[in-house]
Amino acid sequence: MNTDRADAGNDVRGQSDARVRTLADGAPIFDLSPQMRSILTIVDHIADTDATVLVRGESGVGKDLVARAVHARSTRRHGPFVRVNCAAIPSGLLESELFGHEKGAFTGAVQRKLGRFEFANQGSIYLDEIGDLSLELQAKLLHVLQDFRFSRVGGHAMITVDTRVVAATNRDLEAAMARLQFREDLYYRLNVVELRIPPLRERREEIPELTAWFLERFNLQYGRQKQLTSETVSLLNEHPWPGNVRELENTVRRMVVLADGEQEFATLVANSRRRCVPVGPVAPGEGLREIARRAAREAERTALAEVLERVHGNRLAASRILRVSYKTMLNKITEYRLTIPNGRARPALSGTAPSAVLPPPASPGAGVSPDAK
Repeated sequence: MNTDRADAGNDVRGQSDARVRTLADGAPIFDLSPQMRSILTIVDHIADTDATVLVRGESGVGKDLVARAVHARSTRRHGPFVRVNCAAIPSGLLESELFGHEKGAFTGAVQRKLGRFEFANQGSIYLDEIGDLSLELQAKLLHVLQDFRFSRVGGHAMITVDTRVVAATNRDLEAAMARLQFREDLYYRLNVVELRIPPLRERREEIPELTAWFLERFNLQYGRQKQLTSETVSLLNEHPWPGNVRELENTVRRMVVLADGEQEFATLVANSRRRCVPVGPVAPGEGLREIARRAAREAERTALAEVLERVHGNRLAASRILRVSYKTMLNKITEYRLTIPNGRARPALSGTAPSAVLPPPASPGAGVSPDAK
């Protein structure tokens, strides 16, 4: 077993330097897969322009890293890179955060405050989760993107900035436009250059490199000398990774800090493979559409229980993995009567009421690295 562990570690480390590019702050950009090579080629082509970039992809695929690569390879790389998470700031405060405010603009505005756009002057501003902007702020952002002139909240003087805008979202903006939740004119203003980041399951060539990079990073961070067995490496390569690079990162972190981290992951994989979703007997008069709808509900219920178990009942973490809002997660937990007895999420028995109260959510940044967005 020790030989397998050492060999597996050597195999992973031997591939870790193949095609790894790092940004100025040491964050990795992997371009082993054809998809990522194509994306980075586009990034190089637009490096000497100010074209607005829209980065799209599932949660955890690495949109942040691509956005930072756009800045790092541009002529603005010596200027500031300012990141704004549009979903994390309350809508009532986001306008002031983006564009600043004057003293006395509202209760509590005791002094002038510069906005993120001003701080990003001569550099780049990264608007993460752009799909969560309110329609009111979408209108103001559209106006700013036309000539990069705006006034602070409560002010009249026009301010001009020179910055490049990179936006990102995991939402279906086309569907949001159809529902009149996202402005079509803003969509076309942002979508000058679109970069779609594929999920990790579609670029499995990168899993060994990512694993090796995270393993080396966390060994150094925690003063460990962890090596992975060949069995674990195989499981990592085969796992579907619904949480993408962020899930892989946190999985490797657990393997480094926990003595039984590899065994825990192997158990999780084994349980996932054994789990099936029975449709149950067909009720009299039940058509194919009703059967499919019932099966889909059972599958959704089981998936919710599995993810909640994986994150030990952390509803906020589960909502991020499943790419739904926190409110939707709470509604689904109630709808399917999911309980967490002894810290594990399980579907409640049919006809029974919840027997345990879910713990409060963790803080928004808990357990999530900003490098894997």
